[in-house]
Amino acid sequence: MNRKNKMITYIVSLFFACMFLCSVMHQDQEFSVSERRPLKDFPSVTLSQIQSGRFMTEFEDYVLDQFPFRDSFRSIKAWIEQYVFRKKNNNDIYVESGYAAEMVYPMNEVSMKNASKVFRSIYDTYLKDSGSNVYFSMIPDKNYFLAGEDGQLTIDYSIFMDQMKDEMSYMTYIDITDTLSIEDYYRTDSHWRQETLPDTAEGISRQMGSSITGKYDVLELERPFRGVYSGQWALPLEEDSIVCLTNSIIDRYHVYDFENDRQIPVYNMDKAEGNDMYETYLSGSLSLITISNPEINTKKELILFRDSFGSSIAPLLAEGYSKVTLIDIRYIPWQRLDQFVDFNHKDVLFLYSTALLNHNEIR
Repeated sequence: MNRKNKMITYIVSLFFACMFLCSVMHQDQEFSVSERRPLKDFPSVTLSQIQSGRFMTEFEDYVLDQFPFRDSFRSIKAWIEQYVFRKKNNNDIYVESGYAAEMVYPMNEVSMKNASKVFRSIYDTYLKDSGSNVYFSMIPDKNYFLAGEDGQLTIDYSIFMDQMKDEMSYMTYIDITDTLSIEDYYRTDSHWRQETLPDTAEGISRQMGSSITGKYDVLELERPFRGVYSGQWALPLEEDSIVCLTNSIIDRYHVYDFENDRQIPVYNMDKAEGNDMYETYLSGSLSLITISNPEINTKKELILFRDSFGSSIAPLLAEGYSKVTLIDIRYIPWQRLDQFVDFNHKDVLFLYSTALLNHNEIR
């Protein structure tokens, strides 16, 4: 073996020895802040696990999650793919005009059918003969505005929305796409920004026969907001900020969290210090909460079937109702709702993002 080959062998051996020592000394982490997800634990070692092959599969996932300097290597990989190989996306995330978005492709008709089937069951069970006014609206994800500009794969949103509207034809459809643009979304996250939603909330309220003030004081949180795409993209992105809209009416709301049997604030500042600052709005995606508005002289109530997007627009819609009930059927069986909710003679709005409708999360 010549001197050059020996040197390469020594360097490679030293690298692997160092990585082995780092792995041995590295303390396992429970949660990835950058990716905003729990990391794999060391799998249990049992005879059945080994014989079935599950142990090695879970061990591989564990090693990938607990690898030393994992975030640094992810950033290096992302930089090479972006600037050397000129890939248009990284981990199915792409950036266009300064906005990061997750590719939504292909169109999942099975997911759409599942969602519409659940909505129909809820309607037939609770709403059909309730005397309620029932509405349906879709929140376009960021790809609606971004994808296609730079050749990214994307679903055909006109077909997607038309199919969902056909499936939900027994409800009154509220189109909000003309009230939104890409500037209404965070650069680093999937969600929309509350401070840009008054026009959207006013349009929804008007079509449901309600009204809101549209006048708010602005509270911008000091801590910068790094949304879910910041970690997934693994390269620097311009930070966002969380802004909360309030006024004398919103300040007097009474918000109750039935999932945890407690009063909660409209804007939870403890969540503003957590891993997901978007949970500042109504403490995140809780299964069942109510917003009571003592400042309005009406008995009108709204029932809002929603995903996480609903957390930030609900405080604005609540200005026009005596009570708003928010229901997230991802976390509570819809078959049990009559134990908690009176559906008679209410306004009912099904408000869901296209991304969720396409990802089989409603069953």
